[in-house]
Amino acid sequence: MIPAKITQVSFSNMGFVVFLRSPQDPRTLPIFIGAPEAQSIAVFLDHVAVPRPLTHDLFKTVLDNLECRIKRVEISDLRDNTFYAKLFMECGGMESAVDSRPSDALALALRCAAPIFVAEEVMDAGGMIIKDEPSGSTPDAGSQNPLTPEDSLKQQLTKAVEEERFEDAARLRDELKKLTHNN
Repeated sequence: MIPAKITQVSFSNMGFVVFLRSPQDPRTLPIFIGAPEAQSIAVFLDHVAVPRPLTHDLFKTVLDNLECRIKRVEISDLRDNTFYAKLFMECGGMESAVDSRPSDALALALRCAAPIFVAEEVMDAGGMIIKDEPSGSTPDAGSQNPLTPEDSLKQQLTKAVEEERFEDAARLRDELKKLTHNN
């Protein structure tokens, strides 16, 4: 497992994407997520006070009241371009793994100060090198360049062809055509 941290949440014409990166690995893992989860992650990262608890805040409060804690979050699998995650929880001295969407797992990991890990196979399949922004060119110096959806699709297409996954390559090619046609 590769330890990772959320480096950025970004919006593109394909939706929201959260970027995970490890200080031990040069690759970044982009995961497309829904708007509510992106909002929940961004609210926490930006220290925004909300008048009522968001779903992830509520879940953390319930866990705290039950004296359960999230020990770690793992982005555990990537199948058919869908990421899978697990929450590893301890409650009453017993540890259990709970299936989760990565977006929910990440939002909870932030709130619970739980470490995030990415399976090496997942990073191998979905990770990519993203060039750093020139120093001082963004308000958050040292942050990653937002990966454009077009760049992401191109990298995934190249990787699919190299690995002779031609059905995936055809689907990615079609998505890229749609994306470039809409721009």
